Amino acid sequence: MRQTIFAGASLLLGIWISLTAGVAPVAAQGPAGAGASAAQGSSHSINPIKWVKKDSRSSTDLAASRSDLEKKLTPNLQTQGLLTPNVNATDACAPFKTLDGCLAALHASHNLGVDFNCLRADVTGVHTSVDVSSCKVADGEKPQRLSSAIHQLKADANAKQATKDAEQQARDDLKAFGS
Repeated sequence: MRQTIFAGASLLLGIWISLTAGVAPVAAQGPAGAGASAAQGSSHSINPIKWVKKDSRSSTDLAASRSDLEKKLTPNLQTQGLLTPNVNATDACAPFKTLDGCLAALHASHNLGVDFNCLRADVTGVHTSVDVSSCKVADGEKPQRLSSAIHQLKADANAKQATKDAEQQARDDLKAFGS
């Protein structure tokens, strides 16, 4: 019985080795060899470097386009009452990594009646020269999600829904200016 199992296992191992050994040279032939139709028909590269999407614009181009967009948004945000007349979007959004995050915080602040400077300090973790001593923000805190910051500053608010509404309003603002 053991000899039969050993013989069967040896046979399977031999078949497996011969099949895998036969595949390697075919795969190494490249697009002109066998399997070329499979290689050409696949849109997914085997090279993991090609899995990372590359942006054709440089970081300076992105900063310039953000600055231009902030300049265009400022009058609109002031009209909506999100920014006071003496503040522009560039200054208000400076600590934010993304413009949509800043706009969402502006909308949430306005919708809930929460001080924007407090919300900005909670969300970004950056404490600007603006006095935030009256806020429930501790110096050196790590950045929080918008919903967590809303909950911290206004516990009776539905933070998830307020975040969802503010993010939608931010997307609408950006869409109005073609971004």
